Amino acid sequence: MRARIYQPARTAMSSGTAKTNKWVLEFAQDSAREVDPLMGWTSSSDTQSQIKLEFATKQDAVDYAVENGIDAQVQEPNRRKPNIRAGGYAENFATDRRGAWTH
Repeated sequence: MRARIYQPARTAMSSGTAKTNKWVLEFAQDSAREVDPLMGWTSSSDTQSQIKLEFATKQDAVDYAVENGIDAQVQEPNRRKPNIRAGGYAENFATDRRGAWTH
């Protein structure tokens, strides 16, 4: 059984970081998916690829994988540099601006 341990990225629809603090252990797909000729649905005999386990920390996920004999690869998250301005959002409306505020 091959799996990967990763921290999910934030959704593209939000700028927040909710639900990105957990770690996920997800199994890799062993066999290719097949198309059912009658209904056209996609199916697979591999049930492990449907499982996603969530953990509070990376160490918990690694310990679970080692304990159960799962060959897991840890994928570190790409952290974004925080964009912190000196005046924050209020800087846009400062009364002591030196130049005209335009778009």
